[in-house]
Parts: sequence; C-alpha cells; structure tokens
Amino acid sequence: MRLFKDNSLTIVLMLLFAVSIVGQWLTGWHVSIENASRHGEPALSLTAYTWSPEFLSTVFENWESEFLQMSAYVVLTAMLIQRGSSESKDPDSPPRDADLAAQASKPDAPAILRKGPVARALYARSLGIILFLLFILSFVLHWTHSAAAAAEEAREHGEAAQTTLAYLGDPQLWFESFQNWQSEFLSTAVLVILSIFLRQRESPESKPVAAPHTQTGA
Repeated sequence: MRLFKDNSLTIVLMLLFAVSIVGQWLTGWHVSIENASRHGEPALSLTAYTWSPEFLSTVFENWESEFLQMSAYVVLTAMLIQRGSSESKDPDSPPRDADLAAQASKPDAPAILRKGPVARALYARSLGIILFLLFILSFVLHWTHSAAAAAEEAREHGEAAQTTLAYLGDPQLWFESFQNWQSEFLSTAVLVILSIFLRQRESPESKPVAAPHTQTGA
C-alpha cells in the first residue's frame, strides 16, 4: 500500500499509457484490415501488424512530439519567464542553483555533484539533455519506419520507392511531424497562460487557490 501511495502518480500515468497504446494497437489493426479488404489484399495478422512500419511510425511520430515539447519546455522555463504563471520561475527570487560546488557538500545532495565541475555541469542540465536525446531517437524511428511504410505503399502501386535518406526530404514526413509539434507547443502555451488566472486545488502545477494572479511560480 505504501509503495502505491509513494508512486501513485507514475503508476496511474503508466496504466493510462498502457491502455492508450493497446487501444491504438488494436484499433489500428482493425483499420489496417479494413484498408486491405478495400484493396483486395491479404490482411496482416495482429503479430505482423505489431512490427509493421505502418504501426510503429505512428507510435514514434507521437512520442517524438511529446519529447520535443518536454525538452523545449524544460530548457525554455530555465531561461524565460511568464509573470503570474505557476509554470514559470519567479524572476524576483534568487537563483536556486547558484554555487553548486558549495551545495554539493550538503549530506543529502546527489553524489555526482562531488565528482568535479564537468560532472556538475552535465548533471545540472541532464534532464533537458536526456529529453532532447529521446526526441532525436523518436524522430529517427519515426522517420525510418515512415520511410519503410511509404516504400511498401509505392511498391504496391508499382512505383519506385524512395531510399530512407531521400525520404528525409519528403513533405509527408514533415507534415506528420509539424501537425504534432504545433499542437504540443499550443497546448503548453495555453497551460502557461491559464495557470495565471485559473487554479487546480492541491496540484503542484497550480498556484494555491487563494494566491494572487500576479504570483509567479507554484
């Protein structure tokens, strides 16, 4: 019971993720069967569909936009502010992470902070770095699987298939990416603005319910 209480946010989010991706997997398979039927082609089995470029490209297409949004948000909120937003740091507060060499001496500080200036510099930016690398990895997987799906479709129509490298310049790839990127940046900007005026009781993503609109930071 204590394990769930201490990790309930992660557990519930991962359960929602599992339900959602299984839903995408199963409904996508049925769509694939319907498309194959309309074209008089053999349908993929569920196993074959699971590893097909058709399915994997859509999975990584969405992961790509999420990791881009998160990496951009983590880095931009370190440099930019929005007065009154709970999603922004308070520009009137002193720097939180000044003099990390001195803070490394705290008994509960992460041990890596005592490994020298290079380790401290990397660790101080590790969240943004890892999220950006996850974005790059997801983009590459989206690109390569989308290229494979496009090549399969071209062969089915008796057309010459593009190479994976050539597909990097195909408008379809960038259409798939930009249609997700724009929604991520819009939703983040909306959250930043709404958190100035609206509240969610007891949420760390919201200011206290009675806080003035001008208060910046949660």
